[in-house]
Amino acid sequence: MPNLAKRCSQVEGSAIREMVGKSYGMDNLVSFAFGEPDFVTPKRIIDAGVKALQDGETFYTPNAGIPELRTVVAKTYEPRGMHYDMENVIITVGAMEALNLTMVTLLDPDDEVIVSNPYWANYCGMVDEFAHAHLVDVYEENGFMFDPEDIKKALNEHTKAILLNFPSNPTGGVATKENLEQIAQIAIDNDLYIITDEIYRRLLYTGEHYTSIAEFPGMKERTIIIDGCSKTYAMTGWRIGYAVADQKIIEMMTKLQENAISSVFEPVQKAAIDALTGDQSPVDEMIKKYKNRRDILMNGLNTMMDGKITCKEPKGAFYIFANIKGTGLSSDEFCNRLLQEKHVVTVPGSGFGSNGEGYIRLSYATSEDNIKEGLNRMQEFVNSL
Repeated sequence: MPNLAKRCSQVEGSAIREMVGKSYGMDNLVSFAFGEPDFVTPKRIIDAGVKALQDGETFYTPNAGIPELRTVVAKTYEPRGMHYDMENVIITVGAMEALNLTMVTLLDPDDEVIVSNPYWANYCGMVDEFAHAHLVDVYEENGFMFDPEDIKKALNEHTKAILLNFPSNPTGGVATKENLEQIAQIAIDNDLYIITDEIYRRLLYTGEHYTSIAEFPGMKERTIIIDGCSKTYAMTGWRIGYAVADQKIIEMMTKLQENAISSVFEPVQKAAIDALTGDQSPVDEMIKKYKNRRDILMNGLNTMMDGKITCKEPKGAFYIFANIKGTGLSSDEFCNRLLQEKHVVTVPGSGFGSNGEGYIRLSYATSEDNIKEGLNRMQEFVNSL
């Protein structure tokens, strides 16, 4: 038989899935691995999806999504001073498909995309293997934010876009308004696209207004916003996301959508309408619980580990990127030994780029009881080193 496509072997597997896979069959597990809300989707959203099914809405929909949902998504940006129309929105199978469509739409072979390091590992496959372009990473350990000067140094004739993810997976870092304004100016001066992954936008704990780079003058036309319902509304399994961008970009993404998945299931889109327009109090309650969990985990790491594990305060998402350099172990060795000896699942920071070495990612999208138990086991493990 002929060989399979080279990209199949070149796409790297997820460190998250690898660690979870190693835990299968173990009993008495405490997992900090998956970035998935442990809450059930609010009932009113489930009811909206069920009603659409019962009403017989089981047919193909327009490739870009049903007009009602596209309009609702566009209107969610108006309170933030950004005007979009339905034509600026495409509905996708999760934010991951929106990201994939964006990369394939924007990038030609050998184009380069600048991203901060550490980064969500799936960006690599989307850029390098699917779009045949190149991910170029820069790093600044200052609240895990881009340093604009580092971006300037990475620019060359192949640079086509800058990829942002705030709040960040894996660090929980959030860019300041001043930082984003500087990056916006770089994009304008060098005629670059901005891809901003805002899937964790609502999960913010600072009490400050969330700022999208698309809000700055001259940025709306060159920015592709990626978002969805998975994290905010505990709808990961529903697979409903969207991209918001210039109409021409959306038209091109829609062509690709037609050839990829045709369209998104209508009951899921109807559920998303209810999520975005209905009572937001369940979201507020989830955010309150995430913040409490964050504080328990952060305080435990900084006080219980004899200084061998430390962490900065994450301002958003539901991750802590903890520094384990004081243990003397590599990220891989730490996570694998912790799993084998204490049945606690964490993810090595090296799985999120080269600058993640010496760190581990912990998701606090789990119960307070699990967090406390996990901290106790981690303390025992650190004390045994």
